[in-house]
Amino acid sequence: MLPDLRNLGTILRVLFAVNGVVLVVAFAREQPWNVLFDEWIALTSVVEPYLLLEIAVLAMAAHRLVRLPYRIGVAVIVVVTVVVGVAIHYFFARLLPGQAGSLARQLALALAAVAALLYYFHLRIKALSPAIVEARLQALQARIRPHFLFNSINAVLSLIRSEPQRAETALEDMAELFRVLMRDNRELTPLADEVLLCRQYLDLEKLRLGDRLIVDWNVKSMPADALVPPLVLQPLLENAVYHGIEPASTPGTVSINLFLSRGEVHAILKNPIPANGRRHQNGNKMALDNVRERLALHFDAEAGLESRVTKEGYEVHIRMPYRTVMPAAAVPAAAAAARARPGQRNEGAQRSRAPMGTLEGMPQTGALRG
Repeated sequence: MLPDLRNLGTILRVLFAVNGVVLVVAFAREQPWNVLFDEWIALTSVVEPYLLLEIAVLAMAAHRLVRLPYRIGVAVIVVVTVVVGVAIHYFFARLLPGQAGSLARQLALALAAVAALLYYFHLRIKALSPAIVEARLQALQARIRPHFLFNSINAVLSLIRSEPQRAETALEDMAELFRVLMRDNRELTPLADEVLLCRQYLDLEKLRLGDRLIVDWNVKSMPADALVPPLVLQPLLENAVYHGIEPASTPGTVSINLFLSRGEVHAILKNPIPANGRRHQNGNKMALDNVRERLALHFDAEAGLESRVTKEGYEVHIRMPYRTVMPAAAVPAAAAAARARPGQRNEGAQRSRAPMGTLEGMPQTGALRG
């Protein structure tokens, strides 16, 4: 599968790689140190127009390229490289007569760079394949305990006699939550579904924590149709409850702020830090690392996660590109997964009370303490 040639991370990697090679070439010419920078500038003045024009052409055609078979897509990129190279060569030949250099040499270097970059991206996509990520997550799951499952069951048991209706609703929410966590699905999910899942989770937590847990939702500016990785928020909210609310003897507020700004979806989660000094043992940041890895898998450099300690408590800030259509590169894999598991998907759809997104290989809740 070809890389997403419109993705910011892909474009930056191409730019850094090519300009880095040009710097090495300038250094290899054994120029004196005082003119090395001038030599590099002279080389990039030839390479950069070629590089930028080809990136622009491929980015415009990216939505079609990713739908082509890999070999045909590579052939198209090679043709674009040759056509752009010829166009740039004759442009410089007219602009600077006698200084355009050898066309054959330029095309040979360009094709060698294309081959190296395609091989690199092929290895990178293979390394970030969902199957490998799933194997890593399953290995992590073998070393953790599902605290939330046991706590939720105990909370429901305490309600069965006194509030049977509430206990029934809680069991339905818990069944839906675990159905989402255990299903096998590689597709992105609408942000509205992720928020609904988080509300169900926090409702279950309130059964056992009662008034100690206060939840502040700020979703008036939330882009409900934005596609996000499933379970991108729930593990972080579980961390907020586990580290910020459970150890405290007084009520605490977990706040969730979701909004759209400059073409990016932002999620800011805050929780208090217990003032009485009581706290759980420090986690290994498994939840944060897990979410970062999945953001990189879906969005590359266009998404990110930052965490920090503030005067008010602990804050996690997630940013993701605003997308309402699944990236074309993910469509073939999702379709193949759907064909491979028709019975499982139909069974899950029949049990579902609300549309929910899922993620392949996600550990059970309670697993991501960090």
